[in-house]
Amino acid sequence: MVIKSFKITITGQVQGVGFRPFVYVLANTFDLKGWVSNNEQGVIIVVSGIPSKIHSFYEGLIQNPPKLSKIKTHHITEIPLINVEDFCIVPSRKSGKLNLSLTPDFAICDDCKKEIIDVTNRRYHYPFTTCVNCGPRWAITKTFPFERNHTAMDRFDMCDPCEKEYTDPNHRRFHSQTNSCGTCGIHMNLTDSKGTVLQTDTSEIVTTTAALIKEGHIVAIKNTGGYLLCCDAGNRNAVHRLRQRKNRPRKPFAILYPSLQMLRGQLQISSEQEKALTSPESPIVIVPKDNYSGTLVLDELIPNLNQLGIMLPYTGLLQLLAEKLGIPIVATSGNIHNSPIISASEAALNALDKVADYFLNHDLSITNPQDDSVIKFSRKYQHDVLFRRSRGYAPNYFGSFKANENILAMGAHLKSAVAFLPNDYLYISQYLGNLDHADVYERLTTTVSKFITLFEEKPSVILVDAHPTYHSTLYGKELARDLELPSVAIQHHKAHFASVLGEHHLFESEIPVMGVIWDGTGYGDDGHIWGGEFFEYAMGKIERVSHFEYFDWLAGDKMSKEPRLSLFSLATDPLLPEVLPKFTDEELTVYQTIKKQNRLKTSSVGRLFDAVAALLGSCDLNTYEGEAAIILENQIHEYSIENCTSYVSIQENGLIPSKDLLKHIHTDVINGVRQETIIVNFLYTLADLILRMADRRNISCIALSGGVFQNTVLIDLLKELAKTDYKLYFNRNLSPNDENIAFGQIMYYLNIRTAT
Repeated sequence: MVIKSFKITITGQVQGVGFRPFVYVLANTFDLKGWVSNNEQGVIIVVSGIPSKIHSFYEGLIQNPPKLSKIKTHHITEIPLINVEDFCIVPSRKSGKLNLSLTPDFAICDDCKKEIIDVTNRRYHYPFTTCVNCGPRWAITKTFPFERNHTAMDRFDMCDPCEKEYTDPNHRRFHSQTNSCGTCGIHMNLTDSKGTVLQTDTSEIVTTTAALIKEGHIVAIKNTGGYLLCCDAGNRNAVHRLRQRKNRPRKPFAILYPSLQMLRGQLQISSEQEKALTSPESPIVIVPKDNYSGTLVLDELIPNLNQLGIMLPYTGLLQLLAEKLGIPIVATSGNIHNSPIISASEAALNALDKVADYFLNHDLSITNPQDDSVIKFSRKYQHDVLFRRSRGYAPNYFGSFKANENILAMGAHLKSAVAFLPNDYLYISQYLGNLDHADVYERLTTTVSKFITLFEEKPSVILVDAHPTYHSTLYGKELARDLELPSVAIQHHKAHFASVLGEHHLFESEIPVMGVIWDGTGYGDDGHIWGGEFFEYAMGKIERVSHFEYFDWLAGDKMSKEPRLSLFSLATDPLLPEVLPKFTDEELTVYQTIKKQNRLKTSSVGRLFDAVAALLGSCDLNTYEGEAAIILENQIHEYSIENCTSYVSIQENGLIPSKDLLKHIHTDVINGVRQETIIVNFLYTLADLILRMADRRNISCIALSGGVFQNTVLIDLLKELAKTDYKLYFNRNLSPNDENIAFGQIMYYLNIRTAT
């Protein structure tokens, strides 16, 4: 019998997902000899045996890999014969710079859920129970390859029973780098708001915490991604106190349901929503509150909205707490208004001592704090829109992007995220936040430094937004100067367009693609504020071909916070009776003077949404970003597209008449048309204009991005109108909002830079 040796290389998301244990067991099944190891590129396997068995082994690896893995490339090559006596897992060998997919966090698996509520199991009530199929990864990573000594778990030495599991090929904790138990693992304590320790017994702390929440207290709980502020979602006083203390007057709170069974009994959820809720990413899923039958204080939790942000327990700690509580609770990011999520115990106590009554802490360091990700599905077509890309998704982006230089992209300003292309992989950070806040800016700079250190690669070029005063732009240019590198400014909306072109590999398209990029704000090539743009991509070039008619941009950033200002800007004389009562006489004098002297214009569709909301009396002042637009969408319950009418058409000059659109909406208001009908017709108008513009340019492929396309009713209307006559492309692995700008900057730089 001929014996030969082969080397197998597998890249992708293959570290921290149980790949080596899987290889070990499968190799022994085929009676093969050799070894498997992680290195800086992925998984390396050297195997000796009968060639037919080796190829069957290889086929099994590729066709049925571990469920959390995502294979990017795989190669098998014959090598000189190696004589070994068995098959083993060898420690990771790093001989070069990292060139592999990083591993995101995974929600607790069903097996671990069963163990922590099984009184006969040695992990009974241990909140940090994990295995190769679940648990934190990116949150606790210090460097790669993914080994225990490269994570925050390195300070916890495994006890003998855990070590036995770790070395047992038949155990699901075989080579589980996060393995621990109540004897050797992570410790908790419960303190009051002054930091006085009240309890240290892990078995009692969860019970006490549940009791405190049921009594109406607010508890800051250190989870594996950072702190969550929790209270009883059915206790009006508790939720109201949390709103006041956190300075969050109307922004909706996320709700943690204790079980899928209870959720199903109180809310109607689709199969797509349920699949997302129970996925390894386990995001917050936004669901309609139709026919809600529970005891949540909805008016306090979701003021003026008809949808709830729901999640299920995704860590052992949350699972145990849910078991003790048996009720839905608020589980919102542990931070002060607009600051990043807090992950260190001392920082939490200093920042949240006036918000939380009690603190549940633990001694596992969180090296990469992350908010919960958020996703929403449209009602009619169940089209999924990623609202926030963070825990469970970051820091990977799957796709092949080759470059001859290391590219660092600094992203935008309001919904900051950075991207780095230092090798064969593209890495996109978790959602960071609004850079107006010093803590978020610090997290941005820390994330950039961490990427550069982790990959041991200095960027060759730094990409920034064309807006000259964005903090991301200023920092990117400063970093470029310090490192003596070139920096390249890329227009905001072209980066949005490039993000969709990149996600769908449309740069190779042989036919033109129309880009529809609608959002709140972005610095335009002509010095005005863009936000209602139509582009055309063809032959390696992006050209702006149309936009919404300009109107006055007033009072700087204040305009995005006060929808009444957008209404004031767009209002013609017939609308003045609706506009003037929204301002004091003194305010009117100031704003009328500003409007007369104003030279800065905008085409923003985001501000158009604000104006409509103010006109309808839905929202004059935003207390959180996008509030007016969200309220408009939430006023829609049912509609029939056959009954929809469009308010305006494209003008002869190719522009969209912004003021006429608002004027015709006002006519419906005067005529007593139902608000829901007006809003549906407004969204129908936007969808209809997109397709009319495509017809005007004789284009059937349409790429859509920008924060406006978080409106799922607009997406459903577009899909229904487009039928099969047009191909619609949306961001699919990224949010349509400014979180995709860093990715789009890299895509633009790689594919379009010669065009400008």
